[in-house]
Amino acid sequence: MARDEPASGSRPPAEAILRRLEWTVLRRLDGMLHGDYRTLFRGFGLDLADLREYQYNDDVRHIDWNVTARMSQPYVRTFNEEREVTAWFVLDLSPSLDFGSSSTIKRAVSVEFVAVLARLLTKHGNRVGALFYGDELDTVIPSRAGRRHVLHLLHRMMARETREKARETDLGAFFHAAGEMMKRRSLVFVVSDFVSKPGWGPALARLSRRHEVVAVRLYDPLEMELPDLGLVVIQDAETGEQVLVDTHDAKFRKRFAETATRREGETRAALRQAQVDTLELCTDDDLADAIYRFADLRKRRSQLAAGGGLPGHLKENREVPVA
Repeated sequence: MARDEPASGSRPPAEAILRRLEWTVLRRLDGMLHGDYRTLFRGFGLDLADLREYQYNDDVRHIDWNVTARMSQPYVRTFNEEREVTAWFVLDLSPSLDFGSSSTIKRAVSVEFVAVLARLLTKHGNRVGALFYGDELDTVIPSRAGRRHVLHLLHRMMARETREKARETDLGAFFHAAGEMMKRRSLVFVVSDFVSKPGWGPALARLSRRHEVVAVRLYDPLEMELPDLGLVVIQDAETGEQVLVDTHDAKFRKRFAETATRREGETRAALRQAQVDTLELCTDDDLADAIYRFADLRKRRSQLAAGGGLPGHLKENREVPVA
């Protein structure tokens, strides 16, 4: 397993990507969030500060029931947030991420998401690190702060060679290994397409019990439904196995869509059972808009738990956090 140290200088590709994102996505996102970047990180890094009487719109989850019983009126716990957050990007970089039906592949979306969130975090003095998965957890980039460290992280992502064949992805083993590596409670972004051996849900649930976990699910529209293109060669992104199929066959396209729908349901059920919030990123999504919608929904769900309401136009949004 490799443990990487920051490079002595930034590489042009990583610098170009980060600079572009700073001028486009990050500037827009700062404006959307109005500087409140912590709306992305609900309930993280809290130390008990004091107790006070319950007030309207307080979060009922913060009621101290022992004190409430003694005082015969509700009391809530108040908290101080830690000034610094340690965030880890748990990155699935298996071959299936090299798929994309248009000009953008899932791996490129992963790079841009990591660039935006890592820079957003380090701008506020926080530390970020990363764990890479190929066939196993093979690279650990220790958590550090600063723009230079973000550039190093991006360069390491982009410098990995694309492999045409690999063992079947085992996210369960990856999540278990990641949990062993991250000893201190952290903010964890699991970035993957979740194309894996089944049974990874319990390992993700164990990870989320110790850390605040956000699952970032990458996908491409072509993975859900095949167009009528006639005879085409389809290749398994993980094993490299190829097969010739007739996409003009309506029955074949129907079977493909049914299989994709079933796999989609299984993936969402596993994420829901693991009790992690999920941001779904398509290869044709606007990154800033997707992150903002996700942050807004997390904020509104927190308000809902405290007695507020969720507007109807947001209830069916595809970035609804899984709970």
